[in-house]
Amino acid sequence: MREPDMQKLDALVGRLVGDVGAAMSGALVVLGDKVGIFKAMADGTAMNVQQLSQKTGVKERYLREWLSAQAAADYITYDEKTDRFSLSAEQAMVFAEENSPAFFVGAFEVVQSMWMDEPKVAEAFRTGKGLGWHEHSTCLFRGTERFFRPGYNSHLVAEWIPALAGVEEKLKAGASVADVGCGHGASTILMAQAYPASRFTGFDYHGPSIEKAKAAAEDAGVADRVTFEQSRAAEFPGRGYDMVAMFDCLHDMGDPVGAGQHVKETLGPNGTWLIVEPFAHDHLKDNLNPVGRVYYGASTMICTPASLSQEVGLGLGAQAGEMKLRKVALDAGFTHFRRATETPFNMVFEVRA
Repeated sequence: MREPDMQKLDALVGRLVGDVGAAMSGALVVLGDKVGIFKAMADGTAMNVQQLSQKTGVKERYLREWLSAQAAADYITYDEKTDRFSLSAEQAMVFAEENSPAFFVGAFEVVQSMWMDEPKVAEAFRTGKGLGWHEHSTCLFRGTERFFRPGYNSHLVAEWIPALAGVEEKLKAGASVADVGCGHGASTILMAQAYPASRFTGFDYHGPSIEKAKAAAEDAGVADRVTFEQSRAAEFPGRGYDMVAMFDCLHDMGDPVGAGQHVKETLGPNGTWLIVEPFAHDHLKDNLNPVGRVYYGASTMICTPASLSQEVGLGLGAQAGEMKLRKVALDAGFTHFRRATETPFNMVFEVRA
């Protein structure tokens, strides 16, 4: 054993204590969401354990332990004078309000799937065969939709589409749009709500997600202008689309160039391929930060195995960066590739023939 620098060792162990606490708190977040504790506290009313137990139906002894752990994480607020617990406005936005731009519970469901599916990923590490999206635990599909939806709610209609040359005008007038890799349909439905004159078709190879998307469209009241079909990215039907969109999914594809070639074939004159991808710099050293940590982690357990399970298996990864994405578009036959806008979590690209 090499002689360590004790100060550096102590600092590392201190960070690990925080990381272990965060991992445990994440499991408790998923639990609290599932049994309805966060939503019961959403209005900010301070309650003691007995009152909250009556409101949620959760047994007092379990509830006190859960509340104590969440208070230690600063995920909920504790008042020692009254022995009551509450959610601040900020905590409610993160944990209780589904439509908040800061809602974060879905991220913990994605992490839950990573723990559950670790044995499958370990086998993929040994064999190199990859692990298909459909082979993951179902909490991944729900968590992914809940994780990305707040960002789409905040930015898609307000910023991303207006950043594309001429696209917003087409959508307002009445356009045909394909949303490829649509998952549970959050992005498709949001666009349909914003642009009632246009028609939208969501495609995803994962059958259960398509069924969820159909139900969500009915609930949102947009089923008259939104359809969902099961299809692979390189095979989705239709021609003459004014826009083909891919939200946070191109890097998951085994053959993104082939998918791009198919997009080019299906676009109408002056059509636009909208690519939204996780934010990343082109060089590893520039991604060694909290956002990169999250995306590299998800890429290791979910995105890269998904790509490697398919034909070609390019394995772009969730931190591909603009240079690699540009190469995909150019190799697919497009000549125009422009970063239209960005957020701390996403890059938005406008691609044209």
